[in-house]
Amino acid sequence: MNRITSLFGIKYPIIQGGMVWCSGWRLASAVSNAGGLGLLGAGSMHPETLREHIRKCQAATTKPFGVNIPLMYPEIETIMQIVADEKVRIVFTSAGSPKKWTGWLKERGITVVHVVSSSRFAVKAEEAGVDAIVAEGFEAGGHNGREETTTLCLIPAVRAVTSLPLIAAGGIATGRAMLAVRTLGAEGVQIGTRFALTAESSASEAFKNYCLQLEEGDTRLMLKKLSPVRLVRNKFRSDVEIAEARGASEEELRLLLGRGRAKLGMFEGNLEEGELEIGQASSLLCGKGIQTVEEVVNDLQKEYAEAWDEMLKNKDALI
Repeated sequence: MNRITSLFGIKYPIIQGGMVWCSGWRLASAVSNAGGLGLLGAGSMHPETLREHIRKCQAATTKPFGVNIPLMYPEIETIMQIVADEKVRIVFTSAGSPKKWTGWLKERGITVVHVVSSSRFAVKAEEAGVDAIVAEGFEAGGHNGREETTTLCLIPAVRAVTSLPLIAAGGIATGRAMLAVRTLGAEGVQIGTRFALTAESSASEAFKNYCLQLEEGDTRLMLKKLSPVRLVRNKFRSDVEIAEARGASEEELRLLLGRGRAKLGMFEGNLEEGELEIGQASSLLCGKGIQTVEEVVNDLQKEYAEAWDEMLKNKDALI
């Protein structure tokens, strides 16, 4: 038991990232039922679709779950009202300033966690009144910060400026990584990539299988003039690389991205023209195959325990 498990009422300090086109009710409820905290990814849902997923998640689990809401969402007022109306008790906010909505959510009895990419934003999140912070490093697959700070450097930097419960994210896909970030000051982990590639994820099977074949260096942080995201090698990424190399403007990149590009790739399985987002940790999963959420959580706990035991046996030895 630590501050993260106590805050959310969960067994393990493992949070599943609220990823677009991956984090529907099946994934969120499976993670919650396995002892972690499942999150619905509101960023790829129309308002009424989110309401449907909340209700299905409530029917599929009696355990706590939450909703991840990107604050740049175009219908943010509607989304927030749905969350309140449906009595969601936990909200993770990202991609924007938490100042406007944190108080509104907390007035309605909702626990608020904000995702940051720097210690400077961590301070602002604490000032806004959030209950906990997710510090997400450069290794992550979703929308990254422009600072490009790795998780190894980010976690101790954020821990130094805030006393709030701290969750580490970015590049974490194993029990050993969980133990590593604990030693850096994190009290829990948020895992995206590994859960995105599970059987319960709503992503396309073609996308999952492709990502499970990726090797070191097969992802790259792109679209920094818009909102940085880590892309898998394919035709669309090649088009982006060519455009960025010639100095394409923000508007040109926006036109290239178009609408529905992420849905086309991750949800519909178009591996050439789609936007395929995944974290660097995908290379650690190469050849594993598609696992269930229960198998992943069991693996994480086993790996963590083995790493802890190994560390205790060698506690008097220097590296």
